[in-house]
Amino acid sequence: MSVALKVFDARAVREALTVTDAIAVVRKAMIALSSGQVEQALRSFIPLGEEQTFALMPAALGGGEPFGAKLISVFADADHPGRKRHQGLVVLFDAETGAPVCVADAEEITRIRTAAASAAATDALARPEAARFAMLGLGAQARAHIEAIAQVRNIQTIRVWGRDYAAAQAFAREMDAAHGLTVQACRTAADAVKEADIVCTVTGASDPVLQGDWLAPGTHVNLVGSSGPAKAEADTTLVVRSRFIADHAGHVRAHGGEYLRALEAGVIDDTHIAAEIGAVFAGDAPGRTGPDEITVYKSLGHAVQDLAAAAWLYANAKEKENGH
Repeated sequence: MSVALKVFDARAVREALTVTDAIAVVRKAMIALSSGQVEQALRSFIPLGEEQTFALMPAALGGGEPFGAKLISVFADADHPGRKRHQGLVVLFDAETGAPVCVADAEEITRIRTAAASAAATDALARPEAARFAMLGLGAQARAHIEAIAQVRNIQTIRVWGRDYAAAQAFAREMDAAHGLTVQACRTAADAVKEADIVCTVTGASDPVLQGDWLAPGTHVNLVGSSGPAKAEADTTLVVRSRFIADHAGHVRAHGGEYLRALEAGVIDDTHIAAEIGAVFAGDAPGRTGPDEITVYKSLGHAVQDLAAAAWLYANAKEKENGH
């Protein structure tokens, strides 16, 4: 029996998948990934030109859950110089019949699930009393991260930094109005992270914009923006100083720019990855081990997160159709 293909455009994804829902979805997905329930291949890239890449990210959720892939293009954003867009599709197949059952906008899923994954990691790794938040980078991911992090900690102040100070000021005003929080633009990244409890980097930087010496003891950092081996948002000092938690160890060893630069410099060895975040979520590995420890969550993003989000959208839509 054929099954009608469900299609979720960006608006449909945005209206159906809340950050709160996504935090629970990606937490479960990362536990499944770290426990070996998921089949997932390393992402593959095809370079298409200057600042233009096509990527394929396949996975099977296991346990009778769907399988599929994210097909994504990473191109310069013509409307926002210096930024990139991740446009594409998440395609879902039924595990029983092999039929394609769902297609969803990948850019919107990526925006939501990336911030949700950072929020889940922050909830597990940041100090319970963390209230001062620093955001390095502007744009869609910065907006999503501010919304998501505020759901897991009682954020009192936010400092933001971008290469264009005027743009950072405009962004700060926008976030202040949207969330009712005290949001301040900073002229330097060092000023933004000074005395911060939580730091998120969501830039397109090829070389570090964050230095480990700037951070106070006890800070938690989400490294999110760099997703390839040739790029790094933070320096080797931060990697060395931190309890370094990977979203997935194999992927970080292949594509984690910050980790690879520190390894090449000889300042860490291959045991420096303390744990995977899924193992921390499951209670199989410790997260933060002391109040003064600097923790780092290295986020590369994974097909399992995208597929789990699409599967949630698909199941939620079917439940509504059935009157539940």
